[in-house]
Amino acid sequence: MCQACPEIGLSRRKLFQGGLGLLAAASLPLAAHAQSSNSSDTPDAALDKLMQGNARYVGNELRERDFSSGRVARTQGQSPFAAILGCADSRIAPELAFDQGPGSLFVVRIAGNFVTLDGLASLEYGAAVLGTKVIMVLGHSNCGAVNATVAALQKGNDLPGHIGDLVREMKPGIEPTLKQPGGDLAQRAVIANVRSNVQQLKQSKPILAGLVTSGKLKVVGGVYDLASGKVELV
Repeated sequence: MCQACPEIGLSRRKLFQGGLGLLAAASLPLAAHAQSSNSSDTPDAALDKLMQGNARYVGNELRERDFSSGRVARTQGQSPFAAILGCADSRIAPELAFDQGPGSLFVVRIAGNFVTLDGLASLEYGAAVLGTKVIMVLGHSNCGAVNATVAALQKGNDLPGHIGDLVREMKPGIEPTLKQPGGDLAQRAVIANVRSNVQQLKQSKPILAGLVTSGKLKVVGGVYDLASGKVELV
């Protein structure tokens, strides 16, 4: 917060909500561009496009692309058909995993792929202004952030610096898994974390929940397998 004006006391969330209408109005030409150029004009079509792209990736049949050809056109705006809330893990590249080129995916990444205030604002912008039709919360196998959360819940959180904050944020979605029977706790925790954040996004007001209810947006969860590259919906 600005030290010169502490009396204002406005959170970034309030600033974002207050300015969304103005931002959307200023972005009308951009939104119109997104609507006109987006072939995946329904949530189901957008999800299908993602999964078909992943199938190509798994089969090592990626489409050849000239990445330079569309650069000038992309200066006029963007029209992503899907948004990804993914982990910051360096072993996963959403554009590759779904075989999509520049301008197709609106990607938010954080270790543990969980919803933060800033990440939510970005996803709201993607859906309300850019016209994304699907949001996928994308977890992955052998997630270090999930494993650290499980270990901290079992043994106590003594992680250094702000790393412990990740555990505190992920705890509500993962903790119930520790009390449930079954093997492969690490993978069950990954899935639980994804599902928890899917529900949070579906219920997020004032923007995403309304779009989901009206059928204009779909929020789904997926888990990327590091060994095969395959994304399974969960």
